[in-house]
Amino acid sequence: MIYKIKVNDIHCENCVKRIDNALEETGIKFEVDLESKIVTVDGCEHCLKTAMDELYDLGFTPEI
Repeated sequence: MIYKIKVNDIHCENCVKRIDNALEETGIKFEVDLESKIVTVDGCEHCLKTAMDELYDLGFTPEI
């Protein structure tokens, strides 16, 4: 299943790199799009929850 998470407080490439580094460690298949401010997660609901938790831990405010 594909989930799209809106993250309005992604402002720059540094934000993208922080998200990339955190989510790569989880093994989740994902993509971060700076222009649309969307993180796309390819996986199950557990993957979505893990991604949301990681984004919160980084200080972002993700919305489904």
